[in-house]
Amino acid sequence: SPSCPHCPNTDETVHHYLLACPHYRKERHLLTAALGRDASSIQFLLSAPEATPHLVTYINATGRMKAVLGVVPLP
Repeated sequence: SPSCPHCPNTDETVHHYLLACPHYRKERHLLTAALGRDASSIQFLLSAPEATPHLVTYINATGRMKAVLGVVPLP
């Protein structure tokens, strides 16, 4: 996987992007506020329908995928 643009010598994995990158701490806090403990489960974030709008909000707020996907519309 490509390197994280914010963390030297760190691969930008799904886990890193969603759960660990310190650059997205504020956005992750909002995700956790909305979903509680479930926000720390990649399986939940990627498969639970109730997580989808919050995950899309996180993706848009980070701006990380904007160059590839543009602004992702809420479901």
